[in-house]
Amino acid sequence: MASSAHLHILPMLSKPRQRRRQFHWTTGYRSRDVEFTHVRYNVQRLGFAAITTEDMAFFNDLLPGCVVTDPDILEASNVDWLRTMRGCSQLLLRPRITEEVSQILRYCNSRNLAVNPQGGNTGLVGGSVPVFDEIIVSTVQMDNIISFNSNSGVLTCQAGCILENLNNYLEEQDFIMPLDLASKGSCHIGGNVATNAGGLRLLRYGSLRGTVLGLEVVLADGTILNCLTSLRKDNTGYDLKQLFIGAEGTLGIITAVSVLCPRKSAAINVALLGCDSFEKILDIFKESKGMLGEILSAFEFLDYSCREVVCEHLKLQNPLQEAPFYILIETSGSNDDHDQEKLSNFLEKVMTSSLVTDGTMATEENKIKVEGI
Repeated sequence: MASSAHLHILPMLSKPRQRRRQFHWTTGYRSRDVEFTHVRYNVQRLGFAAITTEDMAFFNDLLPGCVVTDPDILEASNVDWLRTMRGCSQLLLRPRITEEVSQILRYCNSRNLAVNPQGGNTGLVGGSVPVFDEIIVSTVQMDNIISFNSNSGVLTCQAGCILENLNNYLEEQDFIMPLDLASKGSCHIGGNVATNAGGLRLLRYGSLRGTVLGLEVVLADGTILNCLTSLRKDNTGYDLKQLFIGAEGTLGIITAVSVLCPRKSAAINVALLGCDSFEKILDIFKESKGMLGEILSAFEFLDYSCREVVCEHLKLQNPLQEAPFYILIETSGSNDDHDQEKLSNFLEKVMTSSLVTDGTMATEENKIKVEGI
């Protein structure tokens, strides 16, 4: 069941085109401005061992050049994206392959050293940062694409690949990732799977419990669990990967993922609508499912306050008259004329039935990206 040589057997195709947005750490901001999590919630450290010089020697031998103790670098890894949680870790490890993760966890397990897995550190609930002085094991350097099969649409990659980089890689081959998030420029696919992230495309492609075909996971004792299958129709035995999807790293560290990727749609349209009650949003949603059917790929709503924040911080103009609620609808399909006709009929019905007070539609790619922010 365990294979410590797994990543050496599979050929690494390439690293996806790198793009990282440093959107959550502002100039001049220091982690000392955030209260320690254990102080805020009055929690006590459990009986884990403290790091010794012998421990540091082991990690330096295992990961030359990938052991971080610089307080200025550790600062960003100790504080969460919302700047409400803060740990005091003094050691950040950046393994590059699964075997290194295995040796780290095996050693920490034998020494009773606490470990905190970390991906892109974009989570909003504090799960990606330590509470005390846990050793942070980051997947930031595990960012290789292992394989992609254009016939099946199955992508296999290391857990540290940034979601946006994967999507850019796939778009060059007329495919896309089955999930899309606001933090796509920084979040890691391993973290997405560990938190069972939903995102904007869930309505069309479902959750990661359905699109993730296989995982490679290192358990707490260093055992490598190889469930990295690329077979979609797999009904053999226990589906062990489901235990780790959404487990947030509590059962093991995800090191590689195989995911089913849909084809990139040839025709994409976006509509922004305004309405005056939440009840009407539900009615519009039902109409969209009935009239748009298979081309409906996203349905999101925001209220007036959210729209104000977006326009203020992104310097955008509201293209609609003021309304208590706004709805963003995306369609994607293979025939632009067919999709626009369906969308136009839908918009005509919801506007003539007074469900919508105002609306606009974008079909050009640059306008779609602005409206879809």
